[in-house]
Amino acid sequence: MQSFLFSFVYSDLTMGLLVFIDTIALCLVVSSALLQRFEEAPKPDGSLSFLVIGDWGRKGAYNQSQVAFQMGVIGKQLNIDFVISTGDNFYDNGLTGIDDPAFDDSFTNIYTSSSLHKQWYSVLGNHDYRGDVEAQLSPVLRNYDKRWLCLRSFIVNAEVAEFFFVDTTPFVDKYFTEPGDHVYDWRGIHPRKKYISNLLKDVDLALRESNAKWKIVVGHHTIRSAGQHGNTAELVNQLLPILQANNIDMFINGHDHCLQHISSIDSGIQFFTSGGGSKAWRGVVNKWKEEEMKLYYDGQGFMSVQLTQTEIDIVFYDVFGHVLHKWNTSKQLHRPS
Repeated sequence: MQSFLFSFVYSDLTMGLLVFIDTIALCLVVSSALLQRFEEAPKPDGSLSFLVIGDWGRKGAYNQSQVAFQMGVIGKQLNIDFVISTGDNFYDNGLTGIDDPAFDDSFTNIYTSSSLHKQWYSVLGNHDYRGDVEAQLSPVLRNYDKRWLCLRSFIVNAEVAEFFFVDTTPFVDKYFTEPGDHVYDWRGIHPRKKYISNLLKDVDLALRESNAKWKIVVGHHTIRSAGQHGNTAELVNQLLPILQANNIDMFINGHDHCLQHISSIDSGIQFFTSGGGSKAWRGVVNKWKEEEMKLYYDGQGFMSVQLTQTEIDIVFYDVFGHVLHKWNTSKQLHRPS
């Protein structure tokens, strides 16, 4: 990969200039906290299908390769349109730069099935912030592997659904007050309070303006979870009220290394954790209301989503491709007058 990047950046002056311009544009988007938008065309019948994986980048270890294989099988069966990554893309400390071989070892050479050669929409996790954040955001990696798209916060409009990807790591106080031996890359975040304030305003505005049938928010950290990390207090206090006020349908996260479905009685929001992409935490589960907890699985796996204008189907799979949990809901095609 190193030699490829050298020739890419230096031997092709025109492309190098485009990458430079793209990088500057990306920095401007990040610094102003504006939510960049992308278009994702649904299938001809208007439906959409995708997979969700999180907490995966371990160079194939801890069953990452086995999960990737099963993703390829299910991806082919469902004819998926794209993949969502809920963050912690590269362990333990993100990428060291755009030429880090971990990008190949944990991504390009792992998710090799033809069904997974679709767009990957990725957010950053706390482990990603321990490395060179700008590397994961770099257009160089996007040009190297066309599937890769990672930004801090952004929107994907797929007509039948709209996806709001939120950079959750800067919300968490302990990464700033108690970093321990970890060094975080906070470029583009400071002043932190302003960054978070702008992001919350942008998310709120985007949700209010959305006319999508389904509103789905994606972030790395949990809002509701019975896993090791539990609820993320900063998100419960700052982000959740905005999600509730705008009647979102689902919040999808990683961070806890498990597969989980919590159905909120208070708000009707479905909270899905897909953090079983590699290393899982066996036996780690905290008490939760039985009427809300629909699934808790302390092993590796992933989830699939199929949706139309009127219906959505969620399925969780384990490392062997076995179905762990199914959930379905429907909406009226038109609102009653």
